[in-house]
Amino acid sequence: MFGNLGNLMKQVQQAQKKAAKIQDELAELTLEASAGGLVTCRVNGVKELLDLTIDGAKLGLDPEDTELLQDSVLAAVQEALRAADEKAKAAMEDITGGLPIPPGFGI
Repeated sequence: MFGNLGNLMKQVQQAQKKAAKIQDELAELTLEASAGGLVTCRVNGVKELLDLTIDGAKLGLDPEDTELLQDSVLAAVQEALRAADEKAKAAMEDITGGLPIPPGFGI
């Protein structure tokens, strides 16, 4: 019986290492999307907004207003994503009873 438990533990450790490697690779991944040539954003593979560009000239904004708008939208989206991550983490802790579940092992 303990031999099976040992194999199971090895499989769990291998899965944890693989999940950590995948998380690292996703964090390094950069994707870009544009909407109508007006807004362009870059995100990484772990759903973090890295950059946001707005073509303020198309909206009739001066460069300073465009920069302020970009910075404000970027900050708001980043804060909303952070808050969503915190809620998800709290919900997972409720489900798992506080067991340390590594990233990538979502239930």
